[in-house]
Amino acid sequence: MRLQTTYDPQPDKADKGTWTINAHRAPFSALAWQITFDATTPVELLHDVHAELLDLYLEDRHSDQDRLFEDETAPHEAYAPFLARGWSHDVKTDGTQTFLTPKELGGVRHRYAISGSSGPAWRSWGGYPSEPYWTAHFSVGTPTTLVAAFTASLISTEPLHRTVQDVPLHTRRALYLATTTVKQLHGNTPVAPPPPALVSGRTR
Repeated sequence: MRLQTTYDPQPDKADKGTWTINAHRAPFSALAWQITFDATTPVELLHDVHAELLDLYLEDRHSDQDRLFEDETAPHEAYAPFLARGWSHDVKTDGTQTFLTPKELGGVRHRYAISGSSGPAWRSWGGYPSEPYWTAHFSVGTPTTLVAAFTASLISTEPLHRTVQDVPLHTRRALYLATTTVKQLHGNTPVAPPPPALVSGRTR
């Protein structure tokens, strides 16, 4: 088994570059599956996918399972949470289904009919579909468990620390503030809490 994450910068283009995860069943064997992220993809999404990747690797290494290449997780486990969060759902006869956030500032497209077709099995983006701020692609063969880790991270409502400059202009209207609280120690003078940080929900 060979797993590798690489970063391919594009110095001639601001904020451009690609993170790639490649998986091979054996060194020098053909590529089994691949995940790519734009450099502008929120770091939390990359972290959560890599954390799940490590878990699968360790699970396979210490058992007779092979979930990195023979994962049996059903696709609905990756997209069902969208429906519970009010995302729209559109199914087309070309074998794809698309899920959009309530404000249509992000989405996921799943190609459920893969016979005789090319392209990624899963595609996600942040921002408007016509001009996304970031995109992520999961090739055919990618463990659905990794996709599910990605989508769970995508819809998480855990607050994130962001500066205004970190947030694309056209998505700032979708932000909300999460205030911080400071626990007061008994007998001490109250301490004024810091100003609230500008954050977004984890629908990134």
